[in-house]
Amino acid sequence: MTDTRARIAENLTALFRVETKGLQELAAQVFAEDARIEVSAPVGTLTGPEEIVAGLIAPLRAALRPARRRDLMVFGGENRRDNGGDWVTALTHVTGLFTAPLWGVPPSGKLVYLRIGEFWRVESGKIAEARLIVDLLDLIHQAGHWPLDEAHYGAPIIFPAPETQDGLCPANREDGAAALDVVETMLGALHVFDPGSFSSEGQVGAGGTWAPDFAWYGPGGIGSTVSWPGFVDHHRAPFLRAFPDRKGGNHYARVGDGNYAAVSGWPSMTMTHRDTYLGVPATGKALTLRVMDFYRVEGGLIAENWVLLDYIDLLQQMGVDVLETLGQGGTAADM
Repeated sequence: MTDTRARIAENLTALFRVETKGLQELAAQVFAEDARIEVSAPVGTLTGPEEIVAGLIAPLRAALRPARRRDLMVFGGENRRDNGGDWVTALTHVTGLFTAPLWGVPPSGKLVYLRIGEFWRVESGKIAEARLIVDLLDLIHQAGHWPLDEAHYGAPIIFPAPETQDGLCPANREDGAAALDVVETMLGALHVFDPGSFSSEGQVGAGGTWAPDFAWYGPGGIGSTVSWPGFVDHHRAPFLRAFPDRKGGNHYARVGDGNYAAVSGWPSMTMTHRDTYLGVPATGKALTLRVMDFYRVEGGLIAENWVLLDYIDLLQQMGVDVLETLGQGGTAADM
């Protein structure tokens, strides 16, 4: 029996290796004729193979030489949300020498690892629908610029593969439901928090859902950290101070596969900007946030969490056009 996960991964890899003259023909085999792809800002909605190539694949191939996918994990299954569907999720880097501008980000001429989170809905063997978050804020940092008045809260590292090195089409697929159960329990408890300590019941310790030494890998602007104290100091506290009324969980897809689970909302979060965040003073504006989370569960606890957030879009809502700032050469602190 054909493994849908493996086939989609192979097809996506091929889109970066095929000769230019064969790219459009291959795309017609990978994507349904009416496929609709939603990509994080500033790309937007792409419909059909020709538009997907022109708006997503071709720009990546032109900017990164040679552009190559390096998948960290590929898994999927039946969507637990009411809208259902067979989804393949992937966390990847597209690598190469950054030799030409990409969506407003100036090139560095050096090797970059552009992280992308992906949710692909497959129908009759082809991709019919997708959501992608491209971490342009991290690419900007890798290229030697920083256009904001505040730097990362955690460490701006390249995302690692899972510690267990088994995230590519995991074999023990029957464990996926239990992994997703753990994640959903955590998400349910995370809504309520103490405004002083930023703690939430049911997260760590007896009856908790996180391993004591869990690793949390955040996107450009936040950075990565480990353990609950690190998570609070380097992400949760700054975020909740800025957005104390945030509500999340509005997901279009939740899937579990092996020891892995992934959830995504477009947008997932609604909130009000009440305090300075990433150097942007409070605006009082109502905001939305697109989210992707990938989890590895071990022994009934979350051991690793990779997070992609559409911060280019969020910052635009806060009145900061990062890409326009870069275009004008007005970086707050060149790295």
